[in-house]
Amino acid sequence: MNHALPRLSWRLAIALGLGWAAAPVHADALTAVQVLREGGCGGTVPAAAPLHHDALLDRAAAHWAAGLSLAAAAERSGYQAQSTAALHVTGPESSLVPMLKQSGCRTLAAPGLRDIGVYRRGADTWIVLASPDVLPARAQAPLLASRTLELVNEVRARGAHCGNRSFGPAPPVRLSGTLAGVALGHAADMAQHNYFEHQDLAGRTPADRVRAVGYKEKLVGENIAYGPKSADEVVQGWLDSPGHCENIMDPRFAEMGIAYAPGQRSAARHGLYWVQVLAAPAQG
Repeated sequence: MNHALPRLSWRLAIALGLGWAAAPVHADALTAVQVLREGGCGGTVPAAAPLHHDALLDRAAAHWAAGLSLAAAAERSGYQAQSTAALHVTGPESSLVPMLKQSGCRTLAAPGLRDIGVYRRGADTWIVLASPDVLPARAQAPLLASRTLELVNEVRARGAHCGNRSFGPAPPVRLSGTLAGVALGHAADMAQHNYFEHQDLAGRTPADRVRAVGYKEKLVGENIAYGPKSADEVVQGWLDSPGHCENIMDPRFAEMGIAYAPGQRSAARHGLYWVQVLAAPAQG
């Protein structure tokens, strides 16, 4: 029997465009930004660590100056960003510190930003700042699986509202290595072939994949997601979606497998693919 199979996809990238901008690198602009960050914008905000100059963001700044959106400019440059911010100012380089302090110092001093690129043309300076899109390493998989199990069993223990349906407390589920292998196989296949569906390219359903490894089931459910980088985020996303939440809260499920796989860097989707397989094993 194949249970409801909702899917979920969301991205984490944030783009904050503050004006029009992008840009070849200029030491004075880089120095101005570092001075403002390290000085907390003259003591008005907490000091922030220096930024790393990244040539790809210089290219992104140039694309922004040429008229691309900030998100498109970052993508065109080849920089894989989790979040971006940008500023465009006009005036002599000797006035960059007061201009930047007045027009966007809080943006420049944001502690989550890590890298910077600059482009200058004539009297205009475009500055792009970003934090890289860092995916969890494969070595973190056991910890993420344990955390996912903890979160799932916490909500099953207290009950939950899934859209218009209410679920009372449900027995805990346990991790299954077999189901984890099934989940990893599907996550890796979606990542490798750049698709996002419950049915794989061979036409197999989640139940088909579970049976193919010799697992005898009464009931199978699957949740998938694209984008989250932590167990907390992916579970919360599923709980916020009624169909996914119902799978998690179904008291008939007793075992769970969870896995993730990074998409191809050259593909449109290069973040994490998540797969959660839930099952009720057949008795006897």
